Amino acid sequence: MKFASYKVLALLLIVFISVSFSGCKKTGQSDSSNKLIKVAFSPGDMANESQAFSAKMFQKHAAEYGFEVIILDGKGDAQVQAQTVYNAIAQGVKAIFINPNDINAIIPSLKKARQAGLIVGMFSSDVPPGQEDARDFFVGVNDTMAGETAAKVFMNQFPNGANIVEIGGQSGHDAQIKRHDGFNTGIKGSNINVIDYKATQQWSTEQAMAIMEDMFVKEGDNIQGVFCHWDNGATGIIGVLKARGKGDIFIVAVDGNRAGFEQVRSGDQAVTIMQNFEKFAELSLKFAKTKMEGGNVEAVNFIPLDIVSKKNIDNFTAPEW
Repeated sequence: MKFASYKVLALLLIVFISVSFSGCKKTGQSDSSNKLIKVAFSPGDMANESQAFSAKMFQKHAAEYGFEVIILDGKGDAQVQAQTVYNAIAQGVKAIFINPNDINAIIPSLKKARQAGLIVGMFSSDVPPGQEDARDFFVGVNDTMAGETAAKVFMNQFPNGANIVEIGGQSGHDAQIKRHDGFNTGIKGSNINVIDYKATQQWSTEQAMAIMEDMFVKEGDNIQGVFCHWDNGATGIIGVLKARGKGDIFIVAVDGNRAGFEQVRSGDQAVTIMQNFEKFAELSLKFAKTKMEGGNVEAVNFIPLDIVSKKNIDNFTAPEW
């Protein structure tokens, strides 16, 4: 009887230990099935508000898709950003999302990332034609269409023609190239005359102001409109024109950010052509997850643009960036 009692106690102890261990494994954070997969986002420059906001949106939505996002700042420098890709490879991330400072200079490092097994998602700016093997997918707006849309706005405003100037974004950036090309294709055959054009070295409000100052000195009262590639650049342009007593010039810009909304609402800017960076981030994460699970995604994914004017601005929610 005594032996039987010991045997029962021993069995109860084994069951207790097994149940306790099982319970710890279910609630603990060390279970590999609960681990977040490390991925990276490399913005061109965290000093740029749209890219800082995009980084925040990647981190906001990462866990929904089982990811942990690290941010690797390109600091507005093509060489620095190329190094961030190599750093991502060294850190063992499974995917990298990148908004390149220079779409041509980034290609070698992206190809290295793919060779290392990383999923490469282009964010807002795509690779040049012929280099599609450097990435898995692109998410963003059709920047050519953004330029074409701006052209239509000017043609509708000035059916009999007008002299305008164009101030481009960061030279060599995918958005700068496509917005410029789309705009100039869009105005072909119209009476819209671009009397001066210059791109900036970075997406810098101060550089946009300096270019506008130079253009005004050269062209002065000939300028009836300005197409600026981004809303924060338009902020500087508005300041220059107001200081010159020319606050009535027709201004169109792209982004749909907080400054753009404020400028449209006040009447200082006629139109902002809006893109949704939070949606970009969510879809980028979703597509990377799909690829990791063996699924297929479209190589090019355009998110629709919204045209925001004073007439319809109350139909939209101003973004926080």
